[in-house]
Amino acid sequence: MPLTPLDIVNKEFKHGFRGYSEDEVNEFLDEVVRDFEALIRENDELKENTSGMTERLEQYRKLEATLQSTLVVAQQTAEEVKVAARKEAELIVREAESKAQQIILQAEDKSKATMQDFERIKRESDQFRARVRSLLESQLSLLSENSGARVLAD
Repeated sequence: MPLTPLDIVNKEFKHGFRGYSEDEVNEFLDEVVRDFEALIRENDELKENTSGMTERLEQYRKLEATLQSTLVVAQQTAEEVKVAARKEAELIVREAESKAQQIILQAEDKSKATMQDFERIKRESDQFRARVRSLLESQLSLLSENSGARVLAD
């Protein structure tokens, strides 16, 4: 069992012949009691401080764990955002490529239609020229016949 200040105060020493001076022993014991009480108070304060420090340390450990988990969640979220952005970018590119393909197909269709119109107009123009030429040739032929007949009639 640990020694207490009360044990020191109540300690009785036997008196002997030519023993120590009782006043000096009592003064020394009083000084020991004061120092011992101061040490006990200091020890109690240190225990309280240690307890407080232990609690604060535990709070800091919990805070650290919370920060670690928050960091992990933030990293995961950042990665998810990157993946989502990448997917969205890919979707936008695919849609743009699809629209571009549609525009190209429409342009090709218009080009084919324009070429078909051009070919049709060219055929019609050739036919019109042939008819005009044929008409002119027949008119010339008629004129030649009429001129030859007039010459004969004259």
